[in-house]
Amino acid sequence: MAEMIATRQAYGEALLELGEKNKNIVVLDADLSKSTTTAKFGKKYPDRFFNMGVAEANMVNTAAGLATCGKIPFVSSFSIFATGRTWEQVRNTICYSGLNVKIVATHSGVSVGPDGASHQCIEDISLMRTIPNMTVIEPCDAVETKKSILAAVDYKGPIYIRLGRAAVPVITNKAAPYTIGKADILRMGEDVAIVACGALVANSLMAADTLLKEGIKATVVNMHTIKPLDQETLVKVAMQVNAMVTAEQHVLDGGLGSAVATSLARVYPIPIEMIGIDNRFGQSGEPDTLFKEYHLMPEDIALAAKKAITRKKK
Repeated sequence: MAEMIATRQAYGEALLELGEKNKNIVVLDADLSKSTTTAKFGKKYPDRFFNMGVAEANMVNTAAGLATCGKIPFVSSFSIFATGRTWEQVRNTICYSGLNVKIVATHSGVSVGPDGASHQCIEDISLMRTIPNMTVIEPCDAVETKKSILAAVDYKGPIYIRLGRAAVPVITNKAAPYTIGKADILRMGEDVAIVACGALVANSLMAADTLLKEGIKATVVNMHTIKPLDQETLVKVAMQVNAMVTAEQHVLDGGLGSAVATSLARVYPIPIEMIGIDNRFGQSGEPDTLFKEYHLMPEDIALAAKKAITRKKK
């Protein structure tokens, strides 16, 4: 049984480690520091922590100002606020100028659960990846979250990192290398490829287990960086399998599936089935119940894989 840890928990721990190593790290939060786990940093480094109150746009602009002074700001809130309320400021103040601000948002997707539709941000990848100069990352587990936070410090320019509320299985190895913009192939198979991000990576591995029992061998790709997309790995995998499934906890429009389809259409088009949220809002409920309602379960991914195989290029 895999250890279960929320990615937001790993974020708070990574900030503590960074705070000790780099005095230019500053953290800003919008009155949600306990939930985002940035309160840990605030307690240990109060002179480098700023609770901006329920004023997200102001928080982003303040972070931009700090970045111009050589600081490395980490800005945090729930994803619905960090990307929705602040979109204009992120676009015009941070990304237009290419400022070195890291936006780390928690409570993304329908796995927020009982908070319901108003707080279940399922459009944030689309909002962020359409902005020039923005890098977009969604780690699959706590181990990869820590790696992404540490890597973000050395990566110059704006970054959006998408984290969740609920605990998810730890499926990656602490010793495995991590590079922003470089996908990880977790399993190899010649029949179909499953390309996933975030919590759907674990479900994709379970889907691959199910498929193997039926004699279907699936490659599983952890596409933790959605922008810039690792087109080299994507095309290489596509050429090997000629059928693909994408899986994400996000609306299909503008998310991982859209990014993958656009990338392959330009170089090597193949049949693609997409697992995601199809033109619907979230709703209140337990995460597992909502994953079933929105067809994000391993069995849904396995079914999509078999459908993609029937359309496979000859």
